[in-house]
Amino acid sequence: MNSKTNIYLIIAVTTIALLMVLQYNKPKELNWFPSYVTQHKIPYGTYVLNDLMGQLFAETEQVSVPPYEYLNANFEARGTYFLVNENIEFGRSELETLLDWTSQGNTLFIASTSFEDILLDTLKINTSGLFAGFGEEQKQIHQLMNPNLNSELSYPFTKDNYSNYFKTIDTLNTTIISVVDNYEDTLAIAKKHFDAIRKDFGDGKIILSTFPKAFTNYFILKDNNRDYTSGLLSYIDRSKPVFIDNHYKDGKKFYTSPMYIFLNTKEFKWAYYLVLIGALVYVVFEGKRKQRAIPVVTPLKNQTLAFTRTIADMYYEKEQRKPIAEHKIAQFLEYIRSHFYMETVNREEGFYRNLASRSSHTFEDIKKLFAFLDELQNRNEISDADLQKLNTSIEKFKHKAHGK
Repeated sequence: MNSKTNIYLIIAVTTIALLMVLQYNKPKELNWFPSYVTQHKIPYGTYVLNDLMGQLFAETEQVSVPPYEYLNANFEARGTYFLVNENIEFGRSELETLLDWTSQGNTLFIASTSFEDILLDTLKINTSGLFAGFGEEQKQIHQLMNPNLNSELSYPFTKDNYSNYFKTIDTLNTTIISVVDNYEDTLAIAKKHFDAIRKDFGDGKIILSTFPKAFTNYFILKDNNRDYTSGLLSYIDRSKPVFIDNHYKDGKKFYTSPMYIFLNTKEFKWAYYLVLIGALVYVVFEGKRKQRAIPVVTPLKNQTLAFTRTIADMYYEKEQRKPIAEHKIAQFLEYIRSHFYMETVNREEGFYRNLASRSSHTFEDIKKLFAFLDELQNRNEISDADLQKLNTSIEKFKHKAHGK
């Protein structure tokens, strides 16, 4: 390489090295994925919630199997089944099992932005969405309703652009726990939209919240929001165990892929990138140096037609018209066997009628054609006119049989 090429190469390598150093020292971006996993310390994980519940309740149990499976094996367990996730959808059998267990004097606590229709119909409630006006920045403010829980305090949340709430409830049998509304300058709620309720169900009770992010690390650790989350949890009986669901989670508890370890650790990630870049450079430069032209191989031509014409010319030049006619007839009979699936040895009246119906010919046409074939086979000498007539008759038969 000449000096000019060396200069370009040095500039390119230096630029790549600088970019890699800057990228390596770049602060790690926050992962805002709403995982709700107990072990996750990301903003929307529930690691802090797990620690908070350990302080508030004497006995907690982490449940990693579906509620249907757990309750079928532990239906006599008494306490609170606690579920929190962005969206939770039970199957009919699982929901019926949960409701049956709740009616035995237990508590079902669900925090989710949406609920399935069967549950809403059972509790006689429905939900709706709360949005700001067109062009306005969406902000929500949450407030507890119980006077014993500092109900005059407000808890803002500015990370979501919408909020769900319970539009219709059974006011006679439902307790309002929390309300939500949009706000701009003040922390006052103008209109109360119910976002957390408690409803008696049999001998037990059901607590629903449309604000699952109230239980995430980010919300609990921000300002005094811990009091709001504790207020929601205060409706759970502390004297009984709390079964914390780890099945209905958008995130994974454990990552088994080796690539996750590489790409989630800065040192491993950049070592992996360096290997890929090195391999690419090697392929580019070594490929140019050693690649050779691939010779073009001309495929062999199909000589079947030429061979057939040669053999036919030999017969014709020697005036052996009889063998040509016999080959032509034999080929035609094979055509009938392969296309119409008919046996051609015993050619009786039933054969003619069957072939006529299958080939769109009349019985007289078929019988006349085969009479001509038999006549040629019985002759000792065949003329050019006979050969031409034979070929024409067979071609006409094929064209009509195929609808042409």
